Amino acid sequence: MVALSCKTLFYYNEHVMAKYQLKTVANNGSVKEYIDSIKDKQRKKDCQTLLSLMKKITGKKPLMWGKSIVGFGSYHYKASNYESEWFRCGFSSRKQYLTIYLISGYDKMKDLLKKLGKATNAVSCLYIKGLSDVDINVLKEMIVRCLDIMQTLYPEEETKT
Repeated sequence: MVALSCKTLFYYNEHVMAKYQLKTVANNGSVKEYIDSIKDKQRKKDCQTLLSLMKKITGKKPLMWGKSIVGFGSYHYKASNYESEWFRCGFSSRKQYLTIYLISGYDKMKDLLKKLGKATNAVSCLYIKGLSDVDINVLKEMIVRCLDIMQTLYPEEETKT
């Protein structure tokens, strides 16, 4: 399986999806099994922490999106040539990094990015080696801000996951 970079994933969503069905969709995969399959003990612990943190902040049940993304909440969006469902925030354990997806993007979080710690970002992806490299309280603020921005852009109905 080839892991797509964040830029590639969002370019793909915008430009290629007019012809193809999106493969990264919510499914019935087990979040517990996904996290349990992570071999690195510290990465697994970080994913368990993110799971608890995002579950508490979002109030949503985590769902697997594709084979390796744990997503929370959803929204329906329309691009120029297709429309789809996507998660509002989530995370994934990738080969080199723990990727945190804050779908609102980071343009309105520059103040928090400066305080976060050792991380890089692109489009809607935040790349960290581990939670010990970042200020967890700043990360919490970023998740809350992401959800606030997403609620403004894509108001969520009470019945959504």
